[in-house]
Amino acid sequence: MRLFSYVVAQDFGFAPNPFYGFCTLATCKPKIRKGAGIGDWIIGTGSSGRGKVQDRREFLVYAMCVTEVMTFNEYWNDLRFRRKRPNLKGSLKQGYGDNIYFRNETGDWHQQNSHHSYEGGKQNCHNLCRDTQADRVLISNDYFYWGGEGPKIPEKFLNYNGEDIRKKGSGHKNKFSPDLVEEFIKWLRSLDTSGYTGEPLDW
Repeated sequence: MRLFSYVVAQDFGFAPNPFYGFCTLATCKPKIRKGAGIGDWIIGTGSSGRGKVQDRREFLVYAMCVTEVMTFNEYWNDLRFRRKRPNLKGSLKQGYGDNIYFRNETGDWHQQNSHHSYEGGKQNCHNLCRDTQADRVLISNDYFYWGGEGPKIPEKFLNYNGEDIRKKGSGHKNKFSPDLVEEFIKWLRSLDTSGYTGEPLDW
């Protein structure tokens, strides 16, 4: 079991998408999506203060244990995730759907009109190229999503024998001692919450 940690720079409920009973990571973070497997944990911490948003670097946004891995085509065609296809004329939850990619009959990528396309549904090649570096969607039905109401990380995990559970800055890290990962997951399990419990911070 590994743990991947990164900063959720923008929290719109898009990456990750915590709605409809599943937390999914289907866009952004291609290195995590390529490297993480079933049974691994992913945690997202808050970012530094900006505008009227307070500094959230010591707080969790979400944590998920990967329970399934799919290709984009499998994700697109799975009826369980049909509601995660974006509807930009619907609610915020519908508008930030992350089920946006599949390969057509000729093998070319299709990008659905979404948070990652240009206005009017025009393909955003920058986002498409980054997102499809890893043809993998990470899925969890064992997750905690707090959005802007996440718990503060206990001090001991910010300096656990010299290790900090947080990733500072861009990218991610996943080289933690087994003891730190075990203790951190035990703490997560002790929280009286699960699933989707709070709105995305940037709503």
